[in-house]
Formats: sequence, structure tokens, C-alpha cells
Amino acid sequence: MAINILVVEDESIVRKDIERSLEKLGYHVVGHADNGERALEVARETKPDLALMDIQIKGNMSGIETAEAIKQEMDIPVIYLTAYADEPTLNKAKLTEPHGYILKPFKEVDLHTTIEMAIHKHGKEREVKVENELLKSLTNFKSSANYLFIKHQSKLVKVNTADVYYVEALKDYMQIVTADVKYTIHATMKDIERKLPKSVFQRLHRSFIVNMDKISAISGSDVILADIQKEIPVGGNYRDEFGERINIL
Repeated sequence: MAINILVVEDESIVRKDIERSLEKLGYHVVGHADNGERALEVARETKPDLALMDIQIKGNMSGIETAEAIKQEMDIPVIYLTAYADEPTLNKAKLTEPHGYILKPFKEVDLHTTIEMAIHKHGKEREVKVENELLKSLTNFKSSANYLFIKHQSKLVKVNTADVYYVEALKDYMQIVTADVKYTIHATMKDIERKLPKSVFQRLHRSFIVNMDKISAISGSDVILADIQKEIPVGGNYRDEFGERINIL
């Protein structure tokens, strides 16, 4: 399926040249506009996959303002196509986080490469957005839930909390360890603690949360998880709370 593109350019000769190049490259021009207000109208009507935006256009809205409005309202990626490369203009353009920036006069190969990269990048951004929304919706489940959804190899994998032996903090990452897999995710200890059932899991150290059912022995200030041959230290700040949870004869 051809990629639908909106062209925003106020010089008709330049616009027609851009449109010819796009059609030659196999893209579909769904509309064009020579000012910001009209660009917004056409974008709403045609819902393009991408907008090629000249920064200097006539009307009350600049190309940068128009690009920002299109991105915010319709989540359409924008590529700036302009003859202006001065530092102040570039800095203003950067603030809108465009998906590309091409200087005129352009080569068709540059136009093609930039469009393809922009579409790919935007697609990945949408995937991440959907995933984050799903993860956000999952954060509201009660701490008594017996499962977690963990991002692993581009998928959300359902993991039973009963299978988790321990959680370890590793600088900017968290590692959730089962007998077979170590899941590495971006999170904090507080995030993980809140999502694990408190009836089973216990914080033993600033860097460790342990499944109490997996503890096979206690040696000095360490707990031993025999099944996976792991010893975990009990931090001084957590000893009293841990001591209250274990039954000692």
C-alpha cells in the first residue's frame, strides 16, 4: 500500500516539483496546502501517513507551528523540507521533534530515505505507546494478583509470581529471576514491591526482594535458595521485619 503524503509548500512551482518526485518514488500525494490553516484542514480530511512541511509558509501560522499542531492533534509524523539551515531556525524546528529534515534543493534518494526512516520510526513509536498504555493499565491490579506481565523479547510475557525466586536491582534495571529465565526490565524496587503479593514476597535488602516460599535455609545473615543455588544477604534495615515473618523453633 502506498504511503499517503501531505505536501505543505507555498511556492507552486516547488510544490509541483516535490509532488512529481514523490509520485516517481511510489508515494501518493493526498493533498497540498500553502498555509498552516489550510494544512490543518487537509490533514483532518485526508489523514495522511506523513506531512512534508516547508518551514517558511504564508499565513498566520509558521511551518513549525503547523507541524506542532498536526503532530499533537493527529499524531502524524512531519518532515521539514526547507532552504533555511540557519542555527535559530534549526533550534526552533528541533523543539517540535520532527521525524526528518531535508534541505532544498534535495535529491530524490534523500527524500526517499528520509520518508522511509520517518515512517519506520513513527511506527515503532506507536508500538511503544500502545505497549506503555497496556502496561499502565496493568499497574492498577491488586498486589494480591498471582501474575505479572513482563516485557521480554518484544512481547509481554505472563509470569506467575509463584515462579519468581527473587528480584534484584542492577543500577538502572531490575532483574526478575525464575528457575529458567532472568527478565531484565526498566523499573524501580518500589514499582516491583507494589506489584508483588505481600503475603509471599519480602524485601530483604536494598537490592533484593525474595519469594519466601523459595527459601530453603538461612545461614548467618544470608538466605539460601537451594533450587537455583543462590545466596541472598539480609540487610540490617530489613532483619527485624524478616525475623517477624519466619517461624523459628
